Amino acid sequence: MKRVAPWMMAIALLLSARLVSAQTQSSTQKPATTTHTATTHAATGSDPALLHPATLTAKAPDVYEVTFDTTKGMFVVQVTRAWAPLGADRFYNLVRHHYYDGVAFFRVVPNFMVQFGLNGSPAVNKAWMNANIKDDPVTQSNKPGYITFATAGPNTRTTQVFINYANNAFLDGQGFAPFGMVTSGMEVVTAIYSGDDERPDQGAITNQGNAYLSKNFPNLDKVKTAKVTSPAPAATPAKKPAAASKPAAKPAAPQQ
Repeated sequence: MKRVAPWMMAIALLLSARLVSAQTQSSTQKPATTTHTATTHAATGSDPALLHPATLTAKAPDVYEVTFDTTKGMFVVQVTRAWAPLGADRFYNLVRHHYYDGVAFFRVVPNFMVQFGLNGSPAVNKAWMNANIKDDPVTQSNKPGYITFATAGPNTRTTQVFINYANNAFLDGQGFAPFGMVTSGMEVVTAIYSGDDERPDQGAITNQGNAYLSKNFPNLDKVKTAKVTSPAPAATPAKKPAAASKPAAKPAAPQQ
C-alpha cells in the first residue's frame, strides 16, 4: 500500500481539507476497462489485457475524443496529446480496453471536482496498483471542465482521474497536469450524484470492487461505457458550471 507523500500531507493541512484519494496507491486501485475483444476473462469479466498493464503502451493520436455514456447522461472529453503526452497515452490505452466501463464516480465535491477510476474488479485493481507513469510538465491550468490524473506524489499516476468543476489553478503548482477537456455535456458532469460526499472508502473499493459500492452506496452514478472516437472535432470551450458559493477553504489536491 503506497503512502501519501509528506509534501502532499502538508498541503492537505494548509488547505484544511482531507486529501483527495484520487488514485490510491495502497488499497485503492485503478479504474478497470471493459474488453475491446469478444473474449472475456473468467475472473474479471473484462479484457484479459487489463491484467497486464505493461503491454498497454500504444501511442495516442495527437488529438482524440472519448465519449462517456453514464447513468446521468453523456459527455465528451477531447484529449490533446501535446498538453501531457504520458497522461494522454495512458488514458488512451485504458479507454481503448474499456477500463472505465462500469466504474463509479466515487468522490464528488461540488465546486471542486468529480473523481473516478477505481475498477469494479478487484483483480484489475490489483494489476494496476503499481503501474505508475512519470509526471508530465504542467502546460494547462486546471480550469472548469479540464480532466487530470490524480496523484499520490511525484511520478505516481496510474488510472484515477478527476474533472474540475471550478477554476482550481492552485493545483497547477502541485504538478497536476490536465491532458484534456470536456467539450460537450458539462451539464451532465456537474449533475453527477454527490449525496455520498467522500464516504466511499477507496481501500474497500479496491479490494471488493463494485460489490462494495452496490451494497453500501447504491446511488452513485457510474460510467456505462467510455469509447475512443477518432479523429476528434475541433476543440470548443467547456461550459462553466453555474456560479455557486465556494467553500471557505480550498479542498486538498487530488492524490492517489
